[in-house]
Amino acid sequence: MFPLYFITDPFFSTVRDNKHPPATQRDPHKSLLDAVRQAIEGGARLIQYRDKTGGRREMYETAKQLRKMTAEHGAVLIINDQIDLALAVKADGVHLGQEDLPLWIARKILGNEAIVGISTHTVEEAIHAESEGADYIGFGPIFQTQTKEDARAPVGLEAIAKVKRKVRIPIYAIGGIQRSHLSDLITAGTDGVAVISALAGDVRANVAEWLGIFKRFGKLDLDKTEERGYPTFTKGF
Repeated sequence: MFPLYFITDPFFSTVRDNKHPPATQRDPHKSLLDAVRQAIEGGARLIQYRDKTGGRREMYETAKQLRKMTAEHGAVLIINDQIDLALAVKADGVHLGQEDLPLWIARKILGNEAIVGISTHTVEEAIHAESEGADYIGFGPIFQTQTKEDARAPVGLEAIAKVKRKVRIPIYAIGGIQRSHLSDLITAGTDGVAVISALAGDVRANVAEWLGIFKRFGKLDLDKTEERGYPTFTKGF
């Protein structure tokens, strides 16, 4: 299992950098697909497609292309929120928020082999997600984030250690995470990080650099991830 959880949505297409033209001159759909392609080339193997504003037909077409791309490279595709879309494109699983449909419904629709992740913000929510059968949890926001308009107050690094003592499933820290935070997050006990905007720009190089940091901490061995003790999902791989 890889520690870098790459989340991409139309927000990624609005990020400006020195190597790409302004967002107004770019096709958001192509930009999103290109970002995922670069992330996979950089070593990412866990991809989430999230779109809070797009039309359903456009999202379906994008998800189909993402499914094709991830399948060709042995990467995992998770769909945010939308269970029916995950089913339609045969994604590996779905990520649900606290206000989404219950986990058991996702299991009923997608099957027991699907990966189901849950967003959590407190120790209690994390414990509940594990008891309900979640395969992993996203926990945060750890730091202040600008990628969600309704983001909650940051929970801080110390919350990671508290959750780690209470649950056994993988924990992905999320929310305002930058490369400079990785060492502290790993020390606190996170199994991985879920990232959006911090990887913008040269996505391929940024992903490779972040994975290199996990490797230096002994958290990533591309050939022997399970032997090195890195957590893996019980299904879907």
